[in-house]
Amino acid sequence: MIAPPGMVLGLSAVLFGIGVFGFLARRNIILMFVSAEIMLNAVNVSLVGFSQQLGEPRGQVLALFVIAVAAAEAGVGLGLVIALNRNKPGAAVEDLTELKW
Repeated sequence: MIAPPGMVLGLSAVLFGIGVFGFLARRNIILMFVSAEIMLNAVNVSLVGFSQQLGEPRGQVLALFVIAVAAAEAGVGLGLVIALNRNKPGAAVEDLTELKW
């Protein structure tokens, strides 16, 4: 069963709104990365939903690329959090300005 495009777009908008709110409201870098992942998943929902509606596999292939970018973003984020925790315990965004190589 194919969901109507309005429902797919509504779900995607709600997920994206939750992600934006979480990204702007939090100062913890781990929660900011989780919020960015929620926003990327909202994009994936809309890509797959509209791909299903149009009968084209291009949206699903693009969603796979978005998942790969999200995995790379999570890897870079984990590296930043580890580097931050080596210098100072905690995961506040304000502490990232103190990282000097």
